[in-house]
Amino acid sequence: MSCSIFLSFPDGSKRDYPTETTGLELAESISKSLAKKAVAYSLDGALRDLSDPLEQSGQVEIITRDDPRALELIRHDCAHVLAEAVQELFPETQVTIGPVIENGFYYDFARKQPFTLDDLTTIEKKMREIIQRNKPFRKEIWSREKAKKIFSEKNEFYKIELIDSIPDDQDLKVYYQGDWFDLCRGPHMQSTGQIGNAFKLMKVAGAYWRGDSNNPMLTRIYGTAFTNENDLKAYLHMLEEAEKRDHRRLGREMDLFHFQEESPGMIFWHPKGWKMFQNLISYMRRRLDNHKYAEVQAPQVLDKSLWEISGHWEWYKENMFKTIPAADDWNNEHIYALKPMNCPGHVQIFKHGLKSYRDLPIRLAEFGLVHRYEPSGSLHGLMRVRSFTQDDAHIFCTEEQLADECLSINDLILSTYADFDFKEISLKLSTRPEKRVGSDELWDHAENIMTSVLKTIEKKFSGRVKISVLPGEGAFYGPKFEYTLTDAIGREWQCGTTQVDFNLPERFGAFYIDKDSEKRQPVMIHRAIFGSMERFLGILIENFSGHIPFWLAPQQIVVATITSDANEYAKKITEKLKAIGLLATLDSRNEKINYKIREHSLQKIPVILVCGKREAETNSVNIRRLGSVEQTFLPIEKVFQQLLDEATPPDLRC
Repeated sequence: MSCSIFLSFPDGSKRDYPTETTGLELAESISKSLAKKAVAYSLDGALRDLSDPLEQSGQVEIITRDDPRALELIRHDCAHVLAEAVQELFPETQVTIGPVIENGFYYDFARKQPFTLDDLTTIEKKMREIIQRNKPFRKEIWSREKAKKIFSEKNEFYKIELIDSIPDDQDLKVYYQGDWFDLCRGPHMQSTGQIGNAFKLMKVAGAYWRGDSNNPMLTRIYGTAFTNENDLKAYLHMLEEAEKRDHRRLGREMDLFHFQEESPGMIFWHPKGWKMFQNLISYMRRRLDNHKYAEVQAPQVLDKSLWEISGHWEWYKENMFKTIPAADDWNNEHIYALKPMNCPGHVQIFKHGLKSYRDLPIRLAEFGLVHRYEPSGSLHGLMRVRSFTQDDAHIFCTEEQLADECLSINDLILSTYADFDFKEISLKLSTRPEKRVGSDELWDHAENIMTSVLKTIEKKFSGRVKISVLPGEGAFYGPKFEYTLTDAIGREWQCGTTQVDFNLPERFGAFYIDKDSEKRQPVMIHRAIFGSMERFLGILIENFSGHIPFWLAPQQIVVATITSDANEYAKKITEKLKAIGLLATLDSRNEKINYKIREHSLQKIPVILVCGKREAETNSVNIRRLGSVEQTFLPIEKVFQQLLDEATPPDLRC
């Protein structure tokens, strides 16, 4: 005898159904047309196959293909179709795993002859044939013995290893699409036809089985998939734009920096790149001075004991560079590490000397060089390195000051991003992770304060900042705000953070004397605006496509001559530009002016001042802007003032 379950729907209505009711039957009971469009259903927020029985009461929702949540299913199903296509074309190939990733999916294959880019067209054509067949997805639950026997007969030895890794209390699910099947946890849509044609195979790469270099090398095929053709075209266009804007290519063209194998993940800054880097630091120093921060510098190498006290040794030591003792120090048991962050050093500075409540808040800032061991495969130009500079700060304050400090930090962060012309900002509150330090009471207290601050920010910046909450994504020592920028081609970059920490001051025994002459533990706020100075510079290069704002550019002006008659005049202009603080160079080479303009444009010089005989006689220049073919004839004194105004950093403008 069947029992009833009670289901709540998005419109607020509630109905009871027999427990044997499947998601598809539920959709059909609402509307036949809804059932045709349905790809899955959600029960209490978890996506499930339409063939699954409902079994329990809860909040239910039918998911159609145009629902944003269906995109992951489209990509998941596409990965299965990719695997089927590969085995139809290359039967000797073993399939391993094929997860959904950001913007697409991949599948890893074991084959004697690795796949190449030339194979992708053939595989993609076969995938479209499979999708056209519109075979239904069908789930079966197998015993481990049956699964091992069948996959062994198919010579799918990687699948057998996967089966052994699945906990005994979990069902072993196998999904069919026609006659082809794969081990998978699901869920899937109703049929392959629901995938559609808005997909594309992108590239091939090598990948170790389970990411372990001791295991066999596999071939990974990456693909992308979207709900419709327009979204796919927009994504591919974004990738084309991103390739044009790649900061690594622009860095070479602009002669800013380079990398080499002898120091992986470490940057060799060239004069122009270092100038831009220092311009960025100078800007931030002025902002910090205006917000009453004191700049400090802590040692780069600290004893392991400090990292044990802070908790980093337990949570982060695999990513830390450790030192080898000197030849005459082998009996010394001390182990040292290059700092991966600045916070323990700043606590030591705070602790040096007695602090009163009248001294708080104390805001300590550092452009601290830190080192973190990142896997070699994850290194990516300036965006992912092993050595970088944090625009780091730590505020020590009372609990009563905490909310105001967080609001002040928010205003500083948002105004900084506005100075660099970022208009789309997201702010996310990340709450307690599963692995953390500190009591639940401390976490409750910190999260309550951060939630209150978030509501104030949302009210103050309504419509200008997108607000959300990320459960479980906080740091191991406290909740945090994460600030994400959207660049000129729609990519998101997480940069700034504000992290509340009641734990580190307690661990290090930091205190101040309150108004009753009692010792009190301060609250510590970890704060970054750019995050990594190097990464932010990479973001700027790509966002502006190398057209760096005039005030930040490492070389602002080239004075280029048309004929030798103008050489002396051009030299005087160049010297005057330098005298008023502008970054100008002279190009009086015996080359055609079009050649000079093309060369300096490729190097992304913002302004070229062209001088010929006529300009010398009239005390004027032709001014040419990067990205424009137009030239403007202006008196030289007017040009001086115009460029001087443009060279003023945004924080110094009236």
